[in-house]
Amino acid sequence: MTHVRESSGAVVTFGEAMGLATSSQVGSMLHERVLGLSFGGAEANVAIGLSRLGVPSVWMSRLGDDSLGRLIRREMSAENVSVIARVDDNAPTGFMLKERLGGDRTNVFFYRAGSAASRMSPEDLDARAVRNAALLHITGIAPALSASARATTERAVHIAKEAGTPISFDLNYRAKLWTRGEAAAVFRSLIPDSEIVFAGENEARILFPDVASAADLPRALVDLGSRRAVIKQGAEGCTAFIDGEILKVPAVAVKPIDTVGAGDAFVAGFLSQFLGGARPLECLERAVITGAMACLVAGDWEGAAFLEELG
Repeated sequence: MTHVRESSGAVVTFGEAMGLATSSQVGSMLHERVLGLSFGGAEANVAIGLSRLGVPSVWMSRLGDDSLGRLIRREMSAENVSVIARVDDNAPTGFMLKERLGGDRTNVFFYRAGSAASRMSPEDLDARAVRNAALLHITGIAPALSASARATTERAVHIAKEAGTPISFDLNYRAKLWTRGEAAAVFRSLIPDSEIVFAGENEARILFPDVASAADLPRALVDLGSRRAVIKQGAEGCTAFIDGEILKVPAVAVKPIDTVGAGDAFVAGFLSQFLGGARPLECLERAVITGAMACLVAGDWEGAAFLEELG
């Protein structure tokens, strides 16, 4: 088994968080009159999930000089996440609308063009925090936002590599932000520097369109240079290739209310165990539990598990 460095600091991540308005009733938003206000964003969701599981976390970004930006900063801080976010006087905090269609079906509409987060630059990074981190967590969303946000990702990876800080990478492909070809090129550049890669089946097939079996996808990701790879499969659980072994863990059966954010809760669950030196199977078993628990509560992060809930 390969050596895992014990956690000696916080998990550091950075990226986009947006205000989120969600319909209170199931059905079209056409005649909706009451909306619930919160926020969401993959990296922020992971930071909150880790914090609730007892892992210190730092989230970096840019926020607008507006009420949504202040809400995000306040709520992240209330979740014991250390927030390092420049206030951009010339760009708003992004916004999204979530329409509940019944069961676990949702429509999400994004209003992020020209947002403060899309203007992130390498200067927004706290290099010392990255160097001293137990782990740097990145996603495929930030480099898709803009050229400057992509440069921010590249700079964070460079700092982490120089410091010996391990990197986890969740592909998190967003078709509305870039093409599959553009994403594949960036993914291939980031995977070799990653200690752990997470991906959904469809995301992994951006890189390996001819790989038919889900069991072969994590091995293919490791062949690109990652040391470990985990395929998130929703209701089917997950499949991983770690230390030369294929591992398959079934999902925890639940009746989902909202599946948005479940993949981020899965990642937080895995990393919380990984940083504590747990065995790979233990990491995956916690991941499917935390992923399932997130589906039981409406919202992107509100259903993230607390450590005491896991027994």
